[in-house]
Amino acid sequence: MQILSLLVAAVGVLCLAAAAFLEASNSWGPFSDPGLLGVAIAGLGIAWATWRAPAISAFLRVFSWIFAVEYIFTGLGYLILRAGFWPAFLQGAPIPVSLPVTIAIFGIFVWTISFVPVVHQITRLADPYFESQDKKTFSLGFLGPYTVRESRFGGWLIAALVVINQAQVGISVRLSFFNRDWFNAIQKKDAALFWQLLYTVFLVWAFIYIVSALVEYFIKSVMQINWRRWMTDRYSSAWLGKGGIYRMGLIGEGADNPDQRISEDIKNYVERTYGFSIVLLQQISILVSFSIILWSIPADFAIPGTDVVIPGLAFWVAILYSVFGTWITHKIGKPLVRLEFRQERYEADFRFSLARLREYGEQVALLRGERAERAILGAHFGELIKNFFRIVRRTLKLETFTSFYGQISPVLPYMIVAPYYFLNKITLGQMTQTAQAFGRIEGALSFFVNYYRTLAVYKAEIDRLTTFGEALERARQLGTEPPHIQQTNAPGSDLALRGLHLTLPNDREIVRADNLVLPQGTATLVTGPSGSGKSTMFRAIAGIWPYGHGSVEVPEKTPGEAVNVMLLPQRPYVANGSLKRAASYPATEDAYADEQVVSALSKARLEQFVDRLHMVDEWGQRFSGGEQQRLAVAHALLAKPDWLFLDEATSALDEKLENDIYQMLKRELPDTTIVSIGHRSTLIELHDARLDMQPDENGVHRPVLLSPATPA
Repeated sequence: MQILSLLVAAVGVLCLAAAAFLEASNSWGPFSDPGLLGVAIAGLGIAWATWRAPAISAFLRVFSWIFAVEYIFTGLGYLILRAGFWPAFLQGAPIPVSLPVTIAIFGIFVWTISFVPVVHQITRLADPYFESQDKKTFSLGFLGPYTVRESRFGGWLIAALVVINQAQVGISVRLSFFNRDWFNAIQKKDAALFWQLLYTVFLVWAFIYIVSALVEYFIKSVMQINWRRWMTDRYSSAWLGKGGIYRMGLIGEGADNPDQRISEDIKNYVERTYGFSIVLLQQISILVSFSIILWSIPADFAIPGTDVVIPGLAFWVAILYSVFGTWITHKIGKPLVRLEFRQERYEADFRFSLARLREYGEQVALLRGERAERAILGAHFGELIKNFFRIVRRTLKLETFTSFYGQISPVLPYMIVAPYYFLNKITLGQMTQTAQAFGRIEGALSFFVNYYRTLAVYKAEIDRLTTFGEALERARQLGTEPPHIQQTNAPGSDLALRGLHLTLPNDREIVRADNLVLPQGTATLVTGPSGSGKSTMFRAIAGIWPYGHGSVEVPEKTPGEAVNVMLLPQRPYVANGSLKRAASYPATEDAYADEQVVSALSKARLEQFVDRLHMVDEWGQRFSGGEQQRLAVAHALLAKPDWLFLDEATSALDEKLENDIYQMLKRELPDTTIVSIGHRSTLIELHDARLDMQPDENGVHRPVLLSPATPA
């Protein structure tokens, strides 16, 4: 960016020198050309902003780069024009002074807004994509595939969209002059000029505008889906990685409804960030371009009844009118940000309650819990409704003001300039051009008035994504600051717990295992009262419990490679899709041949379902609790883990079937060490040793190794 800023500064200096040199030989004196002087000053300003650009957001740096490059070309073009070397074939399309000046203002504006707190919050979510080193490959047709960094690809698309929108503003400016000349032709009853302007100016530029809109739509769609895909993958990976999905549930605040935040909030954030950033720049471009038009209209706007001339009267009225409207809108609509944030949460909570009710439909029906569930749903929906009407009341106030504001806006410029037309101080074309420029300026300045409600929703989504990202970060940090639970690979064949102290989130210690060794090949049953920390100890061994300190030494299969540890919970997870996918989980559906999956299901006593191996269904609802547990056993048969931890994973089976399943596991997985949690006395004879969780005087449970014959 520093090299680019020097090039920008060089163009500014050239314009400054040209302003002095070109006018030095003129009787007006040096620096009397406001156009060249303005381009020079604006160039030096954007050069400084570009030099400082590396310190701002990566997302905003894309815009800084675009505007710096554009200024170099437009600034040089305007310099060539003023020096008299403009090509003859371009005489009909000279570069207006407003173009490089507007672009320079953009560059300075981008650097300035980077320090606004809410903009910083927005760009903090966008920056990871525009800093990404990930590679993306796409096809270039007959040129073959092309690989580029994801961040660079996104930057190219943003640059293309900015240029297209600027071109559209330029077309609007050109049509403004068409509008002036066309109405002047109407006033003069010049039919030839009327039709000439219609066919050679309006239709040509209208066609170009339509084509640009179609190209913009395609590029915007590609950019949005790529950006959303990258963000979704990033948040999903953080949520699912290293036990994050489990730990998110432990931290509480900021972690509610992650499904909505990943699906809806990311989608809306990408669409609205693009929309608002491009629309805002477009409005600023309109503001600057049409402000220059207003100032350049040769009309003396005097205060009615006096000879006092106010330069740019219509411009100042537009400014004051828009500032007043924006201030009132903000005062009325400010509470909407907080209300929309709450509404997003209430909607997500209600949707989650419905999804959970569907999942537990059988249990609710068996318990005749429909009435209670209606009350629960009614409570959730009641909160949603109450907040909704708060939004309605506030929106009615906002809409009342903005409706009056919007109705007055179209006629206000005519009210201002019509007296001067009736006094023959301006032509009909000048009046319409003035009114149009006033309307475009007022519309640009009223951006926040027109979009306030949408901006409130957008701010709520930004807050939800921000808090979600912070919650993900806290979840990743759980258990990483010393003292913490360390998972280490250790030589040998036994699994050991060294100085392991497990606590609850409130720091209350529940388990202490000072030097516990689980021998390889020894089936061990873990017993103890409910709440003694048996499952918590299993989760620490699996590496997902973050509270406590000590170490879990996992044996190595080969140097640097830990053995495969699998834990089956009491309530297993059943993946949606085909039965083969559900049985293959956590591996992918194509990880095993059909014959292997059929064999595993048959051995897990689910042979009645093997003919539906490729049937897609919600198997978690189709299977009973016992069938779900046997499906989890099929997971283990396919995965063949070195250590298999069963956390009451057969509690839904009758004793005989449970016995058969354990005997089958020993037979089919002879190299797997099984460690179980269970309360049935019949499990004792199915294991070689028993580990009992016994409380000490402080209520902390310690695992004590007992003979397997010792009664539970």
